[in-house]
Amino acid sequence: MPLREIAGPAGRLEALLDEPAAGTDVRAAVVLGHPHPQHGGTMHTKAVYQAAKALARIGCEALRFNFRGAGASAGVFSDGPGEMDDFRAGLDFMQARHPAAPMWAGGMSFGAWIALTVGPDDRRVSTLIGIAMPVTRYDFEPVARSAKPKFFIHGERDEICSVKELRAFYARCLEPKELVVIDAADHVFDGKVSEVADAIEDLLGDWNH
Repeated sequence: MPLREIAGPAGRLEALLDEPAAGTDVRAAVVLGHPHPQHGGTMHTKAVYQAAKALARIGCEALRFNFRGAGASAGVFSDGPGEMDDFRAGLDFMQARHPAAPMWAGGMSFGAWIALTVGPDDRRVSTLIGIAMPVTRYDFEPVARSAKPKFFIHGERDEICSVKELRAFYARCLEPKELVVIDAADHVFDGKVSEVADAIEDLLGDWNH
């Protein structure tokens, strides 16, 4: 899990790479966005950490990084536009490392909004991953309209966006799509983060796009 710095539009971004086992061909290059930095979200958020580890176990290389102003990353929080530019910088970094690999865009909560706003319109991105998506707080219509494959993970007791609200959004999403609801899990999957990893492996273990 080497610590990296990547070049961001507002300065250096603190980052971590979770790599597959040595000698494994990289199935996909994945960029993960973290929850809202002004509410404690960082690249070390437990569910983001578990998602990255799960992706590495199924042969992907996962980049997680701190958005501008979070952790040791340069810059100041911009409530969306700047963080989307940071995410694109993460995609640039991963494309340079793995130019022939499929690229996936994912994130959790605020980071899901960032990833799933950038990802649908970025031709490099083939697959979209949303964890604990706050679809009632942010505009997720770009991902709903996207024909790219999408995989969602949500907590049954999410207090930010109810599972009922998430299912209504999911019903509007174009195929192909899959949703896993984790029983009794809240927005941050407290006590349930290993189940986020399990869901990642179940959904994407055999995925090849």
